[in-house]
Amino acid sequence: MTKPAAPRATGSAAWADALLLSFAEAGYAHAEPAILQPADPFLDMSGEDIRKSLYLTTDASGEELCLRPDLTIPVARDYLASPQAGQPAGFSYLGPVFRYRQGTPSEFQQAGIESFGRQDRAAADAEMLALGLEATAAFGLSDIEIRTGDVALFAALIEALDLYPVWKRRLMKDFNRKISLTHDLDRLTLAESPVRNEYEGVLAALAGSDRKAALALVTDLMSIAGATNVGGRSVAEIADRFLEQSTLKGGALPRDALVLIKRFLAISGDPDDALQQLRKLASDAKLNITAAIDEFESRIGFMAARGIDTTKTRFSTSFGRGVDYYTGFEFELHRKGNGTEPLVAGGRYDGLLTQLGSATPIPAVGFSIWIEALTHNASSALVSGSAS
Repeated sequence: MTKPAAPRATGSAAWADALLLSFAEAGYAHAEPAILQPADPFLDMSGEDIRKSLYLTTDASGEELCLRPDLTIPVARDYLASPQAGQPAGFSYLGPVFRYRQGTPSEFQQAGIESFGRQDRAAADAEMLALGLEATAAFGLSDIEIRTGDVALFAALIEALDLYPVWKRRLMKDFNRKISLTHDLDRLTLAESPVRNEYEGVLAALAGSDRKAALALVTDLMSIAGATNVGGRSVAEIADRFLEQSTLKGGALPRDALVLIKRFLAISGDPDDALQQLRKLASDAKLNITAAIDEFESRIGFMAARGIDTTKTRFSTSFGRGVDYYTGFEFELHRKGNGTEPLVAGGRYDGLLTQLGSATPIPAVGFSIWIEALTHNASSALVSGSAS
């Protein structure tokens, strides 16, 4: 891919247009999704940060709509509605998105790439990171910090542990939130005294039972009691919440599992070093997470083949972007020493297209570019370069 020359003193539009042209030359077709989108996909599948910042409205038919808060879901929906659905296809985009952001404009420009249908996942992941780095270079930035993680490794660890299903769901949910998972593990582990009450035996039985059967039982009991709707929640919703809480209270997270999870979450460093730590943990604990580790190792190789210096890349098993639909590789690019907000961010989301209605799973990976952040940092870099 030919890197576009960074325009000088011509504003963000020129930078962004040059970037979009370079993506088109690399084979990514230009996508222009509608600004007004159905709200449900964002409410159901996005992270908490996006859900609480939506601009919502309702049309005459009662359908809840929103101004698009990002472009990943809109581009994915258009792809599924196209003749290309299910086939490998790549799209680039540039346009306004809308989120409530206290103290800053709620409308801002976002660019990016979404790649659908590629089976060579590790190579596609590495390509997204390489293209993201080229985006920062196109804006004249070179002093970039690369932060990466892989939620698939955490998912493989949790799946390999002998835990109640509700614990597995809870831990995965917590990983995807912008909270400290370690803190939540301490809170959820029943180091404090377990529940002692007259229905403790029932809770313990529900904790280890088949989820579908237990949910049906609780729902039936509530219906028999005459409950229909409490606080705006349906009987099914209340029963599901009760089932989760009964398991969390009736069956503590095993101490050995807690130790392993904390050891896993402490792994960080450059990818090669992290790889060795992961293999040692798996060997020590006799955990079958080889497939996820092998995929991680393959990605490292493709990153190096793309010219990415992996020794300057930071990997952390606890790294997550707070987006519920991510399923694997995640990354952020930051200008070194300049705050916490990323310039470019993205990852793998293999389950999203099925959630959006695809009859078969479709691999997907992409990234978003924060144009205003790149422009601001590019301008700062120019000023710094002139001053020196």
